[in-house]
Amino acid sequence: MNIQTIALLVLVPLLMWRVYARLKRMMARQRSVMSRHWTGLAVFTAMVLVPGSELVGQLASLGWLAVGTAAGIGYAVWALRETRYEVTPEGYFFTPFARLGMLVAMLFVGRIIYVGLEIFVNQGTANSLPRFTDSPLTLICLGVFAGYFGAYSAGMLRWRYAMKKAAASE
Repeated sequence: MNIQTIALLVLVPLLMWRVYARLKRMMARQRSVMSRHWTGLAVFTAMVLVPGSELVGQLASLGWLAVGTAAGIGYAVWALRETRYEVTPEGYFFTPFARLGMLVAMLFVGRIIYVGLEIFVNQGTANSLPRFTDSPLTLICLGVFAGYFGAYSAGMLRWRYAMKKAAASE
C-alpha cells in the first residue's frame, strides 16, 4: 500500500464527515430569503439543463437524468409538506425536513467523491477517463439532487408569495 492510498483512506471519511456536519447545521431553522430561493431555483435548474443539453442525442442517458429529476421533485414535494413554516414579527422562517435533505445531498456528494476516486485511480493509465455524463448512476444522483433542491426552492418561493398575497388582502 502506497502513501497515496493511505491518504485517501484517511481523507475520504474525514471529508464525508465534514460535509455531513456542515449539512446538519444548514438543515436547522433559517430565515426565508427570497433572493436565496431564486438563486437556488436558477442554479439547480441549470444543473439539470446543462447536462441535459449535452445528452440530447443520447435518449437513454437523458432518460436517466429525467428519472432522477422526477424522483428529486417528488422528494421535494414530500419534504415541503414536512417543512415547518413560521411567520413572526422578525420575518419569515422555515425548518426544512432535515433527514431527507441530508440524504439527497450526501447521496450526491458520495457519488462525486466516487467519480473523483475513479479519476484518481485511472490517472496515468491507458484507460480513458469517463465523462461525468457517461454513468447512469451519476445522472440519477445528479437529477435527484438538482430536482430536489430546485423544486424545494420553488416551493419556498410559492409559500412566500402566498404569504405576501395573504398579507396584502388583510
